[in-house]
Amino acid sequence: MKYLKIKFNNLIQIFIIFCFCILNFFQDVEVLALTSFENHNFVSSAVKNIGPAVVKIDTERLVERQQFDPTLIDPLLRDLLGEQGFTPERERGQGSGVIINENGLVLTNAHVVERVDDVSVTLADGSICDGEVLGTDTVTDLALVKIDEDAYSGFAPLGNSEDLEVGDWAIALGTPYGLEKTVTLGIVSSLHRDINSLGFSDKRLDLIQTDAAINPGNSGGPLINSNGEVIGINTLVRSGPGAGLGFAIPINLAKSVSEQLLKNGEVIHPYLGVQLISLNPRIAQEHNRDPNSLVQLPERNGALIQSVIPNSPAEKAGLRRGDLVIAAENIIIKEPKTLLDEVEKAQIGKVFLLNILRNNKEIQINIKPEPLPGLT
Repeated sequence: MKYLKIKFNNLIQIFIIFCFCILNFFQDVEVLALTSFENHNFVSSAVKNIGPAVVKIDTERLVERQQFDPTLIDPLLRDLLGEQGFTPERERGQGSGVIINENGLVLTNAHVVERVDDVSVTLADGSICDGEVLGTDTVTDLALVKIDEDAYSGFAPLGNSEDLEVGDWAIALGTPYGLEKTVTLGIVSSLHRDINSLGFSDKRLDLIQTDAAINPGNSGGPLINSNGEVIGINTLVRSGPGAGLGFAIPINLAKSVSEQLLKNGEVIHPYLGVQLISLNPRIAQEHNRDPNSLVQLPERNGALIQSVIPNSPAEKAGLRRGDLVIAAENIIIKEPKTLLDEVEKAQIGKVFLLNILRNNKEIQINIKPEPLPGLT
């Protein structure tokens, strides 16, 4: 009898322990459910961190167009009607932007706001305010717009694009096709993608490549990391074959350009005035084997001068077509991009040292870079 009593007491203790474990289990599940409901995931947290700083930019400009396409008008009718005049029309555009400081400065793309008459900025809460374009830089496709500093509720924290690695999370925000507060998720697919390789020979910048969807209207919006910090400014997307490749301007470059735009209203880019192509031993050997080739090229890496722009610093310094640039300021040049990077660091009017090969002889040329013309 005593044995049964002890066994019964043990069963009660086991049952109490079991009930206690079940209770704790359901409490843990409830806590996890509440935590998941409150915190969601890193994307929603990052978007909440920066969402109030993302804006929509609407632009208008007055353009003059002919009423009818002159190529479609019958010559007899043209004689009867006379010369057709031009009719003014309002052309509208749209893009995105991000507020970057407490003074109401909005960073966006130059192609969104260049050569426009009116700029209106729609804030995250739906309110609309006027924007003033402080400056644009077509070479980096960046622009700075000022809004009333009392009109908005927050600005975006800026990250460090130099800390990025391929495979990091990338979140694109903006207003594609006019659809406000749109968020897409992807990763950083590549870094230091030369924009010239994408067919933009008039630009000077390396881009962040991402598979986060970037569509028309996303231009100028922020690309952010998982912490909700801006790491880039969305600028373009590849369409057609290979679609789905998005590109953003690194935020470190954007910060530097915005500081110059705020201070001077423009960015001064040094230039030499040469058109370059890449040369390597294989290309040189193929060229030299051609019996119709006019000159023999050195079989080594460098930036080959294809042409010299008249009245440019290069012409004044005596550079010639066929010269091979192998060093600039004692930096080895193996491709044109390296030379362009060094030129971008050069000072206007200060001597810039080039080492070139001409007729298989290495010579040094002092050249003074000038401001890239046609920007202001």
